[in-house]
Amino acid sequence: MAYTDIDDPSAYFQNLLWTGNNTDGTALTFDGNSDMQPDFVWVKHRNGTGYHGLFDSVRGVTKRLHTNTTALEGTVAESLQSFNSNGFTVGNNSEINGSSKNYVSWNWKAGTTGSGTTTGSGTGKAYSYSVNTDSGFSIVKWVGNGTAGHTIPHHLGAVPKTIIMHRIDAAGGTSGLDAWQVYHQALGNTKRVTLNSTGAADAEIGYFNNTTPTSSVFTVGINNAGNNTDYGYIGYCFAEKQGYSKFGSYTGNGGDTQFIQLGFKPSIFIFKSIGQADHWGIMDNKRDTFNDVHGHELQLRPNDNAVEIDGSGDRGIDFLSNGVCLRGWASATGTVSANQSGVSYIFMAFAEESFVSSTGVPATAG
Repeated sequence: MAYTDIDDPSAYFQNLLWTGNNTDGTALTFDGNSDMQPDFVWVKHRNGTGYHGLFDSVRGVTKRLHTNTTALEGTVAESLQSFNSNGFTVGNNSEINGSSKNYVSWNWKAGTTGSGTTTGSGTGKAYSYSVNTDSGFSIVKWVGNGTAGHTIPHHLGAVPKTIIMHRIDAAGGTSGLDAWQVYHQALGNTKRVTLNSTGAADAEIGYFNNTTPTSSVFTVGINNAGNNTDYGYIGYCFAEKQGYSKFGSYTGNGGDTQFIQLGFKPSIFIFKSIGQADHWGIMDNKRDTFNDVHGHELQLRPNDNAVEIDGSGDRGIDFLSNGVCLRGWASATGTVSANQSGVSYIFMAFAEESFVSSTGVPATAG
């Protein structure tokens, strides 16, 4: 019996904490079981307001996007300066390495690169990618062709369960701004949520061309979100891997506890209400290192630049050996909702360790 596809999740995903020193060329090193050269780095200042910064190896170092705005890609020489064999190097930009500021980053490995020409309806356009089929993650950069049914190869060899995409440039001749479009398998191909917004799921007006991704491509429509003629786009694609990643949904029960089975002990849990307007939430095992009365309580929100929020015993999430247990989330308090009665939620989760390894060794609760 195969318990997991991946025995050491730290080979493909790691969290990292550091305190900034305002020094250009500062190398930061991961502390997981495996050395890991990241291809996608997501950074947030914790103890003060600051934008979420996204960097990836396909767009290249110093190229920054913000999840909490609709702004296009910017080049910041003092931001992320290199992807290293077991970490990355940063400059002295205040969003990533300000003096005495505390930071967190969430980091994924892809690694196998390539390029080609897109397919489907309309003119084929150039695209490039980095992919890791073992962990089910790829980064794809493409050029829109303005024709509905434009198909973008993702190279996962499996159907992606979540795709996060955003326009990165205005090569088509306008500087219009676009939302971060999120496809999630629980929503289907006719709805979307936006990473930069509190909005509930809505009809996505053909952003994904009302077409479910396949094991080889995902499909985009004709609007700004993914396919305006000659505009550049980036997409982060995730397939599910047993014992390592899960992209699911649940309905709030309005109680003080709710268990969500993942099949692994999580390293990170990202969630969003799709049944009503509310913030996104991110919890991880580095900012909160153990389960206390209400579990992991420190929250960050991809849709805004707010300081890290402390649940202060109000609400938290236990990270267990086979999933998470929501505690004290029965009502919204203006921060983040996770378990209101009858409200639907989606989530993304990645493992610290599998519930049971491929050799039958069980995980321990956090």
